[in-house]
Amino acid sequence: MAEVVCALACSHGPLLATPPDMWDLRAGADRENKRHWFRGRQMDYAALLAERQPGFHDEAGLPQRQVRYDACQRALDEMARRFRAARADVAIILGNDQREVFREDLTAGFTIYAGDEIPNTPLSEEQVRRLPPGVAVAEEGHCPQGGAVYPGDKRIAESLVQTLVAESFDVAVSYRLPGGMDRQHGIPHAFGFIYRRIMEDAPPPSVPVFTNVGVPPNRPLTQRCLQMGHALAKGIAALPSDLRVAIVASGGFTHFVVDEELDRRILDAMRRGDEAALAAVPESHFEGNTCEIKSWYPLVAAMNDLGRKMEVIDYVPCYRTEAGTGSGMAFASWQ
Repeated sequence: MAEVVCALACSHGPLLATPPDMWDLRAGADRENKRHWFRGRQMDYAALLAERQPGFHDEAGLPQRQVRYDACQRALDEMARRFRAARADVAIILGNDQREVFREDLTAGFTIYAGDEIPNTPLSEEQVRRLPPGVAVAEEGHCPQGGAVYPGDKRIAESLVQTLVAESFDVAVSYRLPGGMDRQHGIPHAFGFIYRRIMEDAPPPSVPVFTNVGVPPNRPLTQRCLQMGHALAKGIAALPSDLRVAIVASGGFTHFVVDEELDRRILDAMRRGDEAALAAVPESHFEGNTCEIKSWYPLVAAMNDLGRKMEVIDYVPCYRTEAGTGSGMAFASWQ
């Protein structure tokens, strides 16, 4: 079987590529947002602030922002170092799409990208103007100026698909990136961030694996995401024995309302490899962008099959308002 030489997972939020003194660009949008999700309930900012008293005023101040931003950069640097040291021949990247690639007329639960090339396409000036406040400043965090084209691996992708189908996963296969509602034909930011920050724009041939964690009605449940990981482990085992494989998951943790208790509960279950505890988290807790935590679930299950244990490199709650909005940033590796 192929050798898994590197297994990593990390968050990919805009705050990771935004100077702390500019986090208020998103904070203003938070205060105007009438649809914040917190523990399965949706509320406006005033209700969220009342719910979370005494609030997070000190944690959201600039000094703490800088401390936490610096901690995230150190964790990302360490992940990039581990990826470089692994010298992988091929990478499998687990992430999601937010209508950047797949339009409303067709959204599969799981999709394997099997193209020979993976374009990372910058937004046009018009598309940048349409971005929500505070997002444009982070664009270079997942797409270099002028864009890039990374190598895909059709052979590896199709081999994985064959095993997944044999394991009762009728996955979709895409040989091109069709382009979503607001983006040119390029890889979504969940993957672009990994290519830029972890693989330093020099990835080996890679296979993006999309899990539709966020777009109803066909979002895979937590148990199905774990089952996908077990099937993926068998797919990797069926690859040529001389291959050095890296697996990287991109997404999470709780955002845009930070819930440290939930984040630490899930991370602790992942550290223990406790799939029952992971499956027991209510589906209602994965609404909004917090759904991206599910992108880690297949990796956890695959690593359980290989007997690997998770190391939390760091967990950093990045607050930008007194109501506790922001992003929970998590960084992990399996040994």
